[in-house]
Amino acid sequence: MADVDTVWTYVIIGVAILVGAVAYGVSLVRGRGRTVEREAPPARPGLPAEDLDRRPPSDTTGTTDTTDTTAPPAGEGATTTLEPEAPTAPEPTLEPTLERPESARGRLQRLRARLARSNSSIGQGLLALLSRGKLDEEAWEEVEDTLISSDLGVEATTELVESLRTRVKIDGATDEATVRGWLRDDLLALVQPEMDRRIASSRVGDRPAVILVVGVNGTGKTTTVGKLARVLVAEDREVLLGAADTFRAAAADQLETWGARVGVATVRSDKDGADPAAVAFDAVKAGIEEEVDVVIIDTAGRLHNKVGLMDELGKVKRVIEKQSPIDEVLLVLDATTGQNGLQQAKVFSEAVAVTGIVLTKLDGTAKGGIVVAVQRQLGVPVKLVGLGEGPDDLAPFDPEAFVDAIVM
Repeated sequence: MADVDTVWTYVIIGVAILVGAVAYGVSLVRGRGRTVEREAPPARPGLPAEDLDRRPPSDTTGTTDTTDTTAPPAGEGATTTLEPEAPTAPEPTLEPTLERPESARGRLQRLRARLARSNSSIGQGLLALLSRGKLDEEAWEEVEDTLISSDLGVEATTELVESLRTRVKIDGATDEATVRGWLRDDLLALVQPEMDRRIASSRVGDRPAVILVVGVNGTGKTTTVGKLARVLVAEDREVLLGAADTFRAAAADQLETWGARVGVATVRSDKDGADPAAVAFDAVKAGIEEEVDVVIIDTAGRLHNKVGLMDELGKVKRVIEKQSPIDEVLLVLDATTGQNGLQQAKVFSEAVAVTGIVLTKLDGTAKGGIVVAVQRQLGVPVKLVGLGEGPDDLAPFDPEAFVDAIVM
């Protein structure tokens, strides 16, 4: 019996030792990786305050634990060295990539298909009428209606119909090829290809050329100025923009964005509602000092029937002329406005002596006759046409390409 008791005693002792060993092992496992909190060392003179929270990394290797741990407290007399943070190299500044616009020469030829789709009702309608054989008075009235509906104007329509009637009477032919040739010749004469359509964009003596861009609200003036800058940059001109539209909050930002894309600077005011004449003056002054080739001034859109606004535009022109002549005044017209656009053109021309017309949205209308009508109204040429929303869809006006797009 004594032997049995002895055996059980040893068994109990062994179990106790085993349990103790297991418990000790568990405590060691749980303690591994635990962050040991200690007071931060006192700050040394000259050490940045933020360095007080810095702790040395753990010496543990072979672990993927990313939590910072601290070493056990140092013994008596031990010192803790806080390494200064390595200076971070500044990120390299990326220069904006400047766009290189395509040459504007021949651009209207490349956009002919787009223009033809817009004006097909003129050419196709006339060709269908003129080549159908018998041309009685009713047929000629339809020809006149087609031309007038295209905004060609009554006077120009009368001239064109009379010329066509004379040709038909003398020649007698009504086949489509012959009629197309007649129509092309007569339309081209109305568009007046002999007009000078060059844009003033070269230095004059010791000063830059100055272009003033005007028009009513909503015609796309600011966008046109940005696109014109691209046209001139493509011709290797040094351009400076003046944001004299100080009433529309986003106008200066919009213009600055257009210029930045092709490396063109913009002179603007930091205050909304600043004096537009002062901004225009500063822009021309900067252009003279920086010896650029051309300064383009954007102005606020204004209704042509508001006398006060038109007087203000006259003031902008006079202030600019105190230091430099204005070489070009471009009037931006929406081609879809038709006869209303002609009235706008007349009033603006009286206020600031318009030298050229920019027709926008010509791709969205079948009223291409506005080209003829506005030139007759003002006696100045259409110099640029907008044929889309793309940045390079502003094209120098080419009379032959325009007429070919209508009749071909």
